[in-house]
Amino acid sequence: MAYLYIIQNNKTRNYIGITKLLPSERLKRHNSGDVWSTHLNRPWRLIYIENFSSLSEARKREIEIKSWKGGNAWKKFLAKAAGS
Repeated sequence: MAYLYIIQNNKTRNYIGITKLLPSERLKRHNSGDVWSTHLNRPWRLIYIENFSSLSEARKREIEIKSWKGGNAWKKFLAKAAGS
């Protein structure tokens, strides 16, 4: 099992990642400062999760979502994710 997840901090910065860990466990690593790219902007909260059967499927989805960043598709997706 693999997961795509989006986390957000109080400044509404977002981070999109994939993991084989449970997303709640991965979030603990982000909030403890173990992840270099997110250690300065703590605390983070989990706002979205998708499940996949493989890490490669999750990576494809991650690339798709990251390609939207800054555009209308990203804004609509993020608004829906934050509301769920």
